[in-house]
Amino acid sequence: MCTRFNIDRADYNPVLNEIIEKSASTPLAHRFMEKLSKPLVTEGEVRPTDVAAVVAPDRHGKKAVFPMKWGFTLSGSRSPIINARCETAAVKPTFAESWKRHRCAIPASWYYEWEHIKKSDGKTVTGEKYALQPAGCNTTWLCSLYRIENNYPVFSVLTREPSETLLRIHDRMPFILPEEHIEGWINPDSIPEEYLQYALTDIIAEKV
Repeated sequence: MCTRFNIDRADYNPVLNEIIEKSASTPLAHRFMEKLSKPLVTEGEVRPTDVAAVVAPDRHGKKAVFPMKWGFTLSGSRSPIINARCETAAVKPTFAESWKRHRCAIPASWYYEWEHIKKSDGKTVTGEKYALQPAGCNTTWLCSLYRIENNYPVFSVLTREPSETLLRIHDRMPFILPEEHIEGWINPDSIPEEYLQYALTDIIAEKV
């Protein structure tokens, strides 16, 4: 799963900083704040229902930057749908259309995960918190799906089976791509299944 991620502006990441600044200057960011009292999170920990900077296609299918709120709204559910499984997104009614045409990516410094420990009685308890980032990468590109709800864009982060080294922490991990594949991933005319092979699974995990 992915339920938290972090934006570290002090890390002097020019790619991340430029995206954050572009998103903050959009009329949509001001509308989120004025109409919904949801400011764009420009630094620190990002949580579900927060507004984050997202890379997605514009109306012409070109790479652009938008603020979006984290979580799809599902009728009858009190909680937002913040994650979608890569394995089933194409056939789930909630995600199928977004999987085909509405793909995006959230740039982050790293994401967080809490260790899941299975006890002898079969119950799972939460252990220590980890910060995770792909090895050798300054930006963690969390591949996601988006849609429009009540005239505002919202996103849900895609997850996949974990690498063998991460399995000790959790049974899911975000679908993360290297930067060179982001523009292709968000292209509405591309085939999303073709990008699954490029997922980054060599992840550095540090206790926080």
